[in-house]
Amino acid sequence: MSTTATRYPEAAIEADKEVPIIRITRDFRGTPAQLMKAHTDPELFVRWNGPDSVANRIVEWDVRDGGSWHYISTHEGQEHGFRGCFHTVGEDKIVQTFTWLGMPDQVSLETLWFEDLGDGTTRLHAQSLCDSFEARDGWLSSGMEVGVNEGYAGIDKLLASGEL
Repeated sequence: MSTTATRYPEAAIEADKEVPIIRITRDFRGTPAQLMKAHTDPELFVRWNGPDSVANRIVEWDVRDGGSWHYISTHEGQEHGFRGCFHTVGEDKIVQTFTWLGMPDQVSLETLWFEDLGDGTTRLHAQSLCDSFEARDGWLSSGMEVGVNEGYAGIDKLLASGEL
């Protein structure tokens, strides 16, 4: 019996040279509404948010303008907390803060929007404005691309299964 692994596209992850921003783009076979749901429904979010080696649990999830969120990722018995505030939750856009509680003084401002490309394809755009170039470069050298790509592959799986 042979198995064939499904290969999902990798996200483009780029650092801006002028400001401490990380930009991510990735195309999905789904609608903007489906991608928005993946990012705002807590039961779906914990299932796809990567990397695959972590288990996530929601502590707080208040998706609305001015709401807040907090989740914990567990990896090999260690817990890592993340939290932030939703500043804007629109039909196809989220603006929020993001903080890893291991470095609580470093807060990024994240903007996420979904561009309908037609024929059932949507391009996700994510932008993270970090406190400094050092913080941004720390993220980029942390291996974050593994979590990004494994997480987005998780959204692909939810879309393919019809669960999203």
